[in-house]
Amino acid sequence: MNSPAPSLTDTTLVADVNARLRDVPNFPKPGIVFKDITPVLADPHLFGRVINAMSAPFRGQHVTKVVGVEARGFLLGAPIALALHAGFVPARKPGKLPYRSIVERYSLEYGADGLEMHEDAIQKGERVLVVDDVLATGGTAEATAKLVQKLGGELVGFSFLIHLDFLDGVKRLGRDKVTSLLSF
Repeated sequence: MNSPAPSLTDTTLVADVNARLRDVPNFPKPGIVFKDITPVLADPHLFGRVINAMSAPFRGQHVTKVVGVEARGFLLGAPIALALHAGFVPARKPGKLPYRSIVERYSLEYGADGLEMHEDAIQKGERVLVVDDVLATGGTAEATAKLVQKLGGELVGFSFLIHLDFLDGVKRLGRDKVTSLLSF
């Protein structure tokens, strides 16, 4: 018999991830403290526990596609897709995909950006989970959700490793759609 999957409130897992995260001051610009997840990814046991925890809330929800947002969302999204027996779809910066794509532009605090997905990546009615490492203001995740909806997909939810509470991105996405392992 399989043991139950850890929940997103597993305090031991949260403590273990917190112990491995690395704060990088003044990256990518002065005044920002970047939460570096690469030490978590480098520990295969911890990485597996994280993937299991981030997948757990979506088991039984018939997710057919997992969209990983460039670039760290690829690192988490692909194994989550495998855990959920779903396909994986990359959401990339404009000009990076080889096939015909659709684009969604969005505003950032310092300008504008965009994301693309292949026009055939998601079929009408497919149930889609969006995955990324950090939820900050929610602009990138919101743009990804719009791409999913443009292609006819049904957004099941969002799974993040880290949620930055003070930036309130969850309000933009819908509190009932967002899960995260850690909050700062």
